Amino acid sequence: MSTPSAAPGADRIDLLATFVRIVESGSLSAAAVQLGTTQPTVSRRLQTLERLFGLHLIKRSTHQMTLTEDGERCYAHARALVDDWDAIQADLRGDVDVPRGRLRVVVPHAFGQAQLLEPMLQFMARHPQVTLEWMLEDQPVDFIADGIDCAIRVGRVEEPQLVAVPLAEVPRIVIAAPSLLEAADPRDPTLLPGLPWIALTTFYRDRFTLLPADDGPALRVDIQPRLLTDNLFVARRAAVSGLGAAVVSAWLVGDDLRDGRLVQLVPGWEAPPLPVHLVYPAARQMPSRLLAFIDAMKASLPHTHGMRSWPMPSP
Repeated sequence: MSTPSAAPGADRIDLLATFVRIVESGSLSAAAVQLGTTQPTVSRRLQTLERLFGLHLIKRSTHQMTLTEDGERCYAHARALVDDWDAIQADLRGDVDVPRGRLRVVVPHAFGQAQLLEPMLQFMARHPQVTLEWMLEDQPVDFIADGIDCAIRVGRVEEPQLVAVPLAEVPRIVIAAPSLLEAADPRDPTLLPGLPWIALTTFYRDRFTLLPADDGPALRVDIQPRLLTDNLFVARRAAVSGLGAAVVSAWLVGDDLRDGRLVQLVPGWEAPPLPVHLVYPAARQMPSRLLAFIDAMKASLPHTHGMRSWPMPSP
């Protein structure tokens, strides 16, 4: 069966670019305004693309427009192809490639609301032609199917198909409410196993390791948690209430330690720090908006409160 050809004068890249503009603007009429053409022209280009693929890409009703499952996949591929084409043109013409367009970024819930919010706002202020989708999600995403440009991950990155750019690391300390300790010495490591515990299931459940500042031997602590959660804010609130001790990111509890709602246990000991990476699928071409975002995160994250610079490799 032969593949239907595009209409005369309708370049396939133009068809895909029009489809991307329809999706990102939210309607045929808005896409027509942005492209400087008419709504019937945009509609014809969409129909031509659907005939070319033999698929329905968009479901339209009186009040809304939604992508079909095929349309979602087409959008992800079309975004990548259009970005590559724009980058090729800019490179060959020697154009100044100003960051512009839509950038879709996935960040962890707690980290994205707290630590990453200010760096994100600074990036937006510097690049007024970039539109950002800031998505809070703790689970791994399908970059291609979901049309994601990049994600920021806290913890190890194990997918070989992803490029992982190191940004910073998160120190982790042991904390508890003063009421939990009674007369016990918070500096005494032997008191840890006998305390009630709150476990962060993403990073530890029934044991954790502490490392001393003087590079001495590590200490393994076995626990039986009263509360298990995958949410940092829940763990912090439970610890402040006196439910149990916890190992948490230092940035999360800075105000609580200063105001006396929490105390640090075994000062001078820390759990192994968590690495923070920006990850994206390996690709031949990267749009300038993604390159600019990577540079912004590399510059700002190590200097954000409660973070540390990525350790330099030994010579």
